[in-house]
Amino acid sequence: MRESLVLTVIGPDRTGLVEALADRISASGGNWEASRMAQLAGQFAGILLVTVDPARSDELVAALRGLGGAGLQVTAHASTAAAAGPPSHQVFLELTGADRVGIVRDVARILADHGVNVEELESMVLSAPMSGEPLFSARAVLQVPETLALGELRAALEALGSELMVDLATAED
Repeated sequence: MRESLVLTVIGPDRTGLVEALADRISASGGNWEASRMAQLAGQFAGILLVTVDPARSDELVAALRGLGGAGLQVTAHASTAAAAGPPSHQVFLELTGADRVGIVRDVARILADHGVNVEELESMVLSAPMSGEPLFSARAVLQVPETLALGELRAALEALGSELMVDLATAED
């Protein structure tokens, strides 16, 4: 049975970082299973799921930490299977509105208060097309309890501001 490792990676962005990670993972017999990576403000940041033979796990982690000389910080966490929670379904959220300090905190608080788990979140601030004002935009994949009506969640999010547009859709929509 292979061991699952969740890796976090951050460092100054430059050409070849993904190749350097992939080379070390492969050389240690690891398999790159899934990842999310981005360049933010000149920094390369990523999270990866890697599987490896448990006998070679320490070798892989040491090889990845060897990238520290190139300014890349890598941390590894052994992954354990998550306990099953209450019945839920996957919902896709798209949210757009005037940007303001604390908007992510306020959205996250509403989601948590309603028992919603955030599986993925992508956000950015853009310039509004006509006015040029800062516009907050987010897309998320959520696990929503089956007992929660999407209309109730939408209303709670829309209550954050009259200019906030909220779209919730299930995989079946």
